[in-house]
Amino acid sequence: MKYDYDVIVIGGGVVGSAIARELTRYRLKIGVLEKESDVCTQTSGRNTGMLHAGFLYKTGSLKAQCAVEGNAEFDQVAKELDVPFKRTGKLIVGFTPEHRERLERFMERGKANGVPGLEIIDRARMDEIDPSAGGNFAMYCPTSGILDPFQYTIALAENAVKNGAVYHLNTEVTGAQALEGGAHLLHTNKGDFTSRWVVNSAGLNSAKVSEMLGIPGYVIAPIKGEYFVLDKKAGAFAKIPVYPAPNPNNTFDTHATPTVDGNVLVGPDSLEVDDFTDYSATQASMDGLIESGSRMFKHMKREYFIRNFAGIRPKLIDPVTREIQDFKLELRPEVPGVINLVGIESPGVTSALPLARRAAALLAGQEKLEPNPSFDPIRKGIVKFSEQDRETQAKLIAQDPNYGEIVCRCETVTRAEILQAIHNPLGVCTVNGIKYRTRASMGRCQGGYCETRITAMIREELNKKPEQVELGFKGSWMFTGFMKGGAAK
Repeated sequence: MKYDYDVIVIGGGVVGSAIARELTRYRLKIGVLEKESDVCTQTSGRNTGMLHAGFLYKTGSLKAQCAVEGNAEFDQVAKELDVPFKRTGKLIVGFTPEHRERLERFMERGKANGVPGLEIIDRARMDEIDPSAGGNFAMYCPTSGILDPFQYTIALAENAVKNGAVYHLNTEVTGAQALEGGAHLLHTNKGDFTSRWVVNSAGLNSAKVSEMLGIPGYVIAPIKGEYFVLDKKAGAFAKIPVYPAPNPNNTFDTHATPTVDGNVLVGPDSLEVDDFTDYSATQASMDGLIESGSRMFKHMKREYFIRNFAGIRPKLIDPVTREIQDFKLELRPEVPGVINLVGIESPGVTSALPLARRAAALLAGQEKLEPNPSFDPIRKGIVKFSEQDRETQAKLIAQDPNYGEIVCRCETVTRAEILQAIHNPLGVCTVNGIKYRTRASMGRCQGGYCETRITAMIREELNKKPEQVELGFKGSWMFTGFMKGGAAK
């Protein structure tokens, strides 16, 4: 029987896209089914953007192994994929003797996990590293870093496409049927797909998809966390991510993290919710973040607040004890043709490529994989006009006059960059899709100036009617009709 694909990856987030990229190293026909309009609309894009070091996780766990491995390789990965990355280090601060005891315990765990350079430092040394950090002492972790989770996820996906993978956006898996010989038939809102192998990397929906594929019993607890985004004026004071001492349950409360673009993220808080898509902002959480964030970052001022957002982490829990479980990556003999990943939350961004290699190794253990001689790990992103010197900017404008027109004033994003984003390799055509690729509308005015201009460019370039342009999620229309009898021109 001829199948549509050799491997279908369900879920095109950071881990699913890393798996798709890894599998294109071999002569395989790869398809990716992503239910959203882009690859970074949910957990992969709604996080702190930290490259974790691996000291928090139980020694020998998959989380610890993959975090340490992913951290060590990321300088090379960022270079290959042309994604912004800074190895800033991190301070995990404490105020009380109990905090110091916890930090010392996690320092020993980190050393056992293979995390280099950990040390407990006093306030004087903290002031040398970052005087804006709160706390009386801290554990200093020099290998931690910050990255752009949007750009990283997009880069993985684009490189996978460059090497032959095919992405199907807005395509939700609604059911699955095992076929003879271990192959699978997947039902979606856009028709049926067949594949010899299926990789479940569905993130928040991983337990649901796992059950569809014949592996029931997993329970995902959706943990919501809200954030403030602070203006770049606040970013001038933030040199390094500042985290509080871990809780007794080995999780972090609110932290302050500079971004690679110069903003500061303060958050997240942590609340288990029932709705896997509840991205609303709440006054109670915002008030709590102001209080807890001020302990981490001394410049937590309302005048710097420009936006808030929420993310949901898919924590795999024991259905009886409710204890948080390790990442699950498995290949069960009783369910052939399925590689199953469940509960991939933090440190999922850091762990994406290590998990991808392990998933590929499971497949390679079942059949001989032939290398793809044309595989190219290099992906070039959109050149940021704002980051170039005057001479380079002049050359860009001479080559393409569209570099001479600024569309987003806050972030100095040009028409040329917007056009490249509109014609991206994945076919994403939403306003937020352009935002994630260029930072247009991420500045102080949050799109007040540029959003209508971006919408007009999407219409013009893709020949869309006004009511066909979406902000991001399916059905988030920019326009729903005309006023006063007007009509689009």
